[in-house]
Amino acid sequence: MTAWRLVAASLAIVAAGALPGRAAPAASASAGESIYLHGVLGSGAPLVGNREIAGTSTQGADAACVNCHQHSGLGSREGTFFIPPVTGDYLFQTHAHSGDDPLVPYVESMHGNRSAYTTATLARAIREGVDSDGRALSPLMPRYALDDADLAALTEYLQRLSVHRVAGVTSSELQLATIFTPDADPVKRGGVLDVLEHYMVEKNRFPLPPSPRMWSSGKTAYAKSMYMANRRWRLHVWDLTGAASTWRAQLEKHLHDEPVYAVLSGLGGSNWAPVHEFCEERQIPCLFPNVEVPVEADRDFYDLYFSRGVLLEAGLIAKQILESAPDKRPHVVEQVYRRGDSGEPAAHKLAEQLKAAGIQVRGRGLAPKESSHGLHAALADSAGADALVLWLRPADVAALGAASVVRGSVYMSGLMAGLEAAPPPAAWRERTHLTFPLDLPDRRGVRLDYPLGWFTLRRIPVVALQVQADTYLACSILTETMKYMADTISREYLIEQLQDMVERRLVTGYYPHLVLAPNERFASKGGYIAHFSGPEGRQLTADTSWLVP
Repeated sequence: MTAWRLVAASLAIVAAGALPGRAAPAASASAGESIYLHGVLGSGAPLVGNREIAGTSTQGADAACVNCHQHSGLGSREGTFFIPPVTGDYLFQTHAHSGDDPLVPYVESMHGNRSAYTTATLARAIREGVDSDGRALSPLMPRYALDDADLAALTEYLQRLSVHRVAGVTSSELQLATIFTPDADPVKRGGVLDVLEHYMVEKNRFPLPPSPRMWSSGKTAYAKSMYMANRRWRLHVWDLTGAASTWRAQLEKHLHDEPVYAVLSGLGGSNWAPVHEFCEERQIPCLFPNVEVPVEADRDFYDLYFSRGVLLEAGLIAKQILESAPDKRPHVVEQVYRRGDSGEPAAHKLAEQLKAAGIQVRGRGLAPKESSHGLHAALADSAGADALVLWLRPADVAALGAASVVRGSVYMSGLMAGLEAAPPPAAWRERTHLTFPLDLPDRRGVRLDYPLGWFTLRRIPVVALQVQADTYLACSILTETMKYMADTISREYLIEQLQDMVERRLVTGYYPHLVLAPNERFASKGGYIAHFSGPEGRQLTADTSWLVP
């Protein structure tokens, strides 16, 4: 684990909670949530934590409990340093050497052989840094001067974090959904669903019964709680229809009729925001959907993506332009896109970044069904621009014409144009810079050979390789994470363990690096800018090293 994550671990409390049945003082449960997640007291003042090391202190968001104990409250591991769970189930659980105590779900960071907390020892731990047995806690842990009202509010919130039954999960089944929006490409939809259905069949081919409780010598806390339930996966296909304004109601009905634990993969068109917002509000993990325009929201938690898609491409172009030598930086940039397609929000994103640096940006939005004459007219209008950015699909790319009319650099969205299969006319190929938010074709090697071999053995037609490979990758990451979680099925814990698991992957398909640190939503952060090596073929030459905007 990285050092910064260990430093972050020192910013949270060691334990919080209260005994069941305690009368609630004046502060509300929402104040407890604010303290835990945001470091804001019930009064609105920032939470302050004092650390014994060098007399330092931390406050506000940096002092929030979530920084170490995470959204689930189930703690974490940073190298050899364990941050314990802080939900009521664990705080008040006796860890004496006995098999008769109530079971708590297994988490790696749970501490054994300590006394259960009481109201008094809990308050002492938070305020003075002394645990339930009178031992000093780590000096890295801040000490918090919470008053009784804020302490009670935090307690109530932590008790609600306790691990409980989760919709979509039984002792024998795990219910999953995959979502397709009506503007999703039908060919890609078929490819994604083919992979998902084959994966479910294979996952369930040799179902095993739930294993009995596992016991280990000298580690009672683990032995009392270690279950390894082998659940069958069941996939529900949620096809949305009609206008985006109606999708929320459709999603609510699907969830009511088919409660699920998580949303896995799926496919969107140019608008995924209603699905993203639904999953956040209903607190359902949405794992790696295939979308070109994901939602960028720093404080969201439940939606994870492999990449920022065309928004990342906009960042790559902006970085390349803004970091070029002053005498080579364009003064006027023209963008061409189809209105209502994924290129429109990408064009707006790039325009914001370039305009902030004083570059003039013009945009030409073609009508969805406008003929190639409209495209040629837009190119003619761009003749005075210093750079041209094309957010176009393969049919438009093939219809660009015999010669480029712009005098400067030409950038093209690789995702929208078809990656290395993009069909620009010969006159455009060598001078057009292709944004590539993935690994280049000659660098993928075995990382892509593995899913390709899996498809071949199962006779899955490859109709859209990138989204099919990403779908397989999403399934395999979920499988590995669920194995590691044992029988602790909290949805928040799933997200947290997946964030830790993803960077250990060796087979990452199209992506050279996958990392999801806490509070990150996008696993792949960068890409290349490249150009075709000749007038024919798919060979690409990198213009840049791996860029991270």
